Amino acid sequence: MRENIEAHQVAYMTYVVVWVMLLALLGLTITVVRLNLFENYSVLASLIIASLKSLLVLFYFMHLKYEGRLVKGMLALAVGTLTLIIILTFSDVWYR
Repeated sequence: MRENIEAHQVAYMTYVVVWVMLLALLGLTITVVRLNLFENYSVLASLIIASLKSLLVLFYFMHLKYEGRLVKGMLALAVGTLTLIIILTFSDVWYR
């Protein structure tokens, strides 16, 4: 069975914009941690920012944007499982 493989060409400017966004999110992460802006929620804010950065990398640099529903569904399952494990870990630490 032969698959129909399409070449997805992405403009260089797209990569530049994503790279600038990653740098901005890196700066935001450093600002949140250094200035302790969200006193009790700095770890949560850092995790949310890291999740946004990973989504940018997954969708643009790893071309997940052009994959089918099965691959995206498997990623959603993996991210959901990881999120559940992190929530359970944090709730165990918070309520000790």
